[in-house]
Amino acid sequence: MKILVLGAGMMGTAAAWDLARSQGVERVGIADADGAVLARAVKRIGKSKVRTHRLDITHWPKVTALMHRYDAAIGAVSYHHNFQLAQCAIEAGCHFCDLGGNDRIVAKEFSLHASAQKKGVRIVPDCGLAPGMVSIVVAEGLRHFTRVDYIQIRVGGLPLHPKPPLNYQLVFSVGGLINEYVEEARVLENGKITLVEPMTGLETLVFPPPFGNLEAFYTSGGASTLPLTLKGRVRELNYKTIRYPGHCEKFKTLIDLGLTSSNSIRIEERTIAPRQILERLLVRRLPAGEPDCVLIRVTLRGTPIRLTAPRGGRKARVTRSGGPLHEISYQLIDYYDPKTKLTAMMRTTAFPVSIVAQMLCRGDVNNGRYGVLRQENSLPPAVFLNELKARGICFERHAK
Repeated sequence: MKILVLGAGMMGTAAAWDLARSQGVERVGIADADGAVLARAVKRIGKSKVRTHRLDITHWPKVTALMHRYDAAIGAVSYHHNFQLAQCAIEAGCHFCDLGGNDRIVAKEFSLHASAQKKGVRIVPDCGLAPGMVSIVVAEGLRHFTRVDYIQIRVGGLPLHPKPPLNYQLVFSVGGLINEYVEEARVLENGKITLVEPMTGLETLVFPPPFGNLEAFYTSGGASTLPLTLKGRVRELNYKTIRYPGHCEKFKTLIDLGLTSSNSIRIEERTIAPRQILERLLVRRLPAGEPDCVLIRVTLRGTPIRLTAPRGGRKARVTRSGGPLHEISYQLIDYYDPKTKLTAMMRTTAFPVSIVAQMLCRGDVNNGRYGVLRQENSLPPAVFLNELKARGICFERHAK
């Protein structure tokens, strides 16, 4: 299979790195407008299987023509481009998945379902860490219940050696980080979709040493389409971001002061948006590229599946348990890999999208579906999780 990666930043490079080391992938294309960025990416990935393409991502006819030469493409650029890239993929007859991160753009991508289905193309948005991997973990957990009361998803990318004032380092786009902090979060409450304010719902949770007490709060986008898929079937579902204690209060102060506003203000002879200043300062002041970790905990609680023993030659039947509620949690702690020099965030964001792209090419999709698909009901969890395990990303499952 031949797979194209659009964007040679941290995540695009890591996705191409994984593709180049995957059996069955004969060619890896990587495209970017910046030749120097492409050169650095190839130096890190290695030249085997890799083809570079100097490309302006907003020149849609050229993007479509390039996609036509590949079986699948990965969008590892700003989410602003994902709708147009999905359109290009359909026109080119090329499967497409992206790192997503914005519910409004994802909704636009789903409007292309009929076109993708007619063309025999598979489009899967939101295929990184969260949104992404965690949706498939939820799908795996759902198999063990006849009824689910609540699902809690907690995810965080943290520096191993936190530094004040925010005890955080940039592990992906600063623009994406701010969007998560300022846009409303979509949750399920009493089985209905509800929008809640970001950076609220502060709670304390505990991870094994050396982490101990951490905090989590609502942020946008991490649950992707799960609230839409599980509406009316699950009573409570929410997603929160994990940080070191005190981060939420400090960053929310910046928001309350208006420093994340995109509305321009005039300062002497210049007009500038406060958010532009904040983004520039965060890039300058926050650490980046230092050893990191990713923490994930997905918890489901409900009525477990029980098998009725077969009688008289009949097959075993799934029945609703009359016993107490059951809880399953899936936990992952992943670290920066000094051997490959890939951060934990690169591994847990880029490897999943690489796996999904390969699954789309192989047809590892429930019922061989085409169109714009939701991961949680279209991709077989066992296949995906086994691929992650082969890359050293393993979830621990706990039940009680």
